[in-house]
Amino acid sequence: MRAVWIHEFGGPEKLVPGTAPDPVPGPGQVLIDVVHTNITFVETQFRATGFGPSGATLPVIPGNGVGGLIGDVGPGVDPDLVGRRVVSGTGGTGAYAERVVVDAALPVAVPDGLPLDQAVALLADGRTALMLAEAADVRSGDRVLVEAAAGGVGGLLVQLAAAAGARVVGLAGGTRKVALLPPLGTEIAVDYREPDWVGRVRSATGAVDVVFDGVGGTVGRDAFDLLDRGGRMLSFGLASGEWAGIDAQAAAERGVTLVRPTPTPAQLRAYTERALAEGAAGRLRPVIGQRFPLARAAEAHAAIEARSTVGKTLLDVR
Repeated sequence: MRAVWIHEFGGPEKLVPGTAPDPVPGPGQVLIDVVHTNITFVETQFRATGFGPSGATLPVIPGNGVGGLIGDVGPGVDPDLVGRRVVSGTGGTGAYAERVVVDAALPVAVPDGLPLDQAVALLADGRTALMLAEAADVRSGDRVLVEAAAGGVGGLLVQLAAAAGARVVGLAGGTRKVALLPPLGTEIAVDYREPDWVGRVRSATGAVDVVFDGVGGTVGRDAFDLLDRGGRMLSFGLASGEWAGIDAQAAAERGVTLVRPTPTPAQLRAYTERALAEGAAGRLRPVIGQRFPLARAAEAHAAIEARSTVGKTLLDVR
């Protein structure tokens, strides 16, 4: 089968197209014929430095999220699963390939009416956005600031907060990304690359009640300063390259809660199922901003690292 390999850590060019033996499902496993692969920012960090949760050793086929059809099952698995549309994690590696084998308990069925590419776009980002929105307890009338609002998770958080009746401030980097935000549900769309962005938010809202921090660094710390007493801050990304690093004591003195969800595997699966159901119902709309064929995975990584992407980036495998 076709696959993309990392033989050594480094720049995007270290993603090398090649081949790999076709995997065969063993007892309790299924084989997925991959149609789309999800790319995450964490995967670019792993490729560059080896940093990441997978703990993989080289050489390795990277990637942790796929959507496709179950093509075969191993011993002890219901053969009626063959042909079912599913999305699935892969355990941390192996997703940049035409086929993957996973434990039969991992795939989540894609509801009728939801295109497979949208399901893949919701696999990681949808469950994350639902988890964060629920943990933040967003209420009608809340002033909610979403950083990296033109990204995969951020765009979904905007939709969820707006649907809850919140006043949503969306932050994005650059005029092209800012222009995407009002149709998603922002009342105010601000370019955080502009030096006066904090003042613009203050003049519009006075303060904010919830911050979803997807940038970190200076932007995250400035957003923290915008929080009113009783506010909540949740961090989900570090587009700046570093976390905001908010001190717990400083937050307590301000009357701000730093919310850090710790979901169980069962809860993550439930969030995934909910995200797919919301997508099928048209209430959660992932933005697929760019797509690349499998062999051009290096270009996809380069685009993400250049901060030129919007929404979700997918690899189209078939």
